[in-house]
Amino acid sequence: MLNVREIQEKDIEQLTNYWMSADKSFLTGMGCDIEKMPTREKFSDMLHLQLRTPIEQKKGYCIIWEEDGKAIGHSNTNPITFGEEATMHLHLWNSGSRKKGMGTELVKKTLPFYFNNLQIKKLICEPYALNPAPNKTLAKVGFDLVKEYITTPGMLNFEQPVKRWEMTREKFLELNLSPLGH
Repeated sequence: MLNVREIQEKDIEQLTNYWMSADKSFLTGMGCDIEKMPTREKFSDMLHLQLRTPIEQKKGYCIIWEEDGKAIGHSNTNPITFGEEATMHLHLWNSGSRKKGMGTELVKKTLPFYFNNLQIKKLICEPYALNPAPNKTLAKVGFDLVKEYITTPGMLNFEQPVKRWEMTREKFLELNLSPLGH
C-alpha cells in the first residue's frame, strides 16, 4: 500500500542518508553536481529549519513517500512562491523501488499537498532530460511538457538539458484527486 505524508523529524536522518550515502554515479545520473553537496550537518539543519518554518514562508516543502508504512522516497518543492508556483523534485531512495510504476501513483498522491497546502496556481518539474524515469512519470500523471532547454535547475545541479513539465491548478482539479492525498 502506497501512502504519502508531510516530512516529520523522524524522517530527517533517513532523508539525509539518502543524499549523503548515494553513489556518485547515481547522483550524476540525476543531474547532481557532487561538488555542490552540503555537509551532512548543513543538510540536516536545513531539514530541521524546514519543519519549524510556517508553510507560507517555507523555502522547501517535503512529502515522504511510503510503501506498507516504510519510507521509500520523497518529493519536495524548492523554490516556492507561496500562492503562485513551486518547483517539484522526485526521489525514490532504493533502486528496488524504481521501475515498478509506483512513482506515478506517489506523484498523484503528492499533488494535493502541493496545490492545497502551498495554494499554488502552477507546479513545475524540470528533471534531467537524460533521466527517463521522472520524465515518463510526469507524462503519465498528466503534466504538460512545455520545453526542453539547458539550465542549472537547482542549487545542487550542474548545467544540463532539462525537460520543463508544468501542471496548472485547473489541470490538477480536472484530475479529481483526493484533497487529502490518500
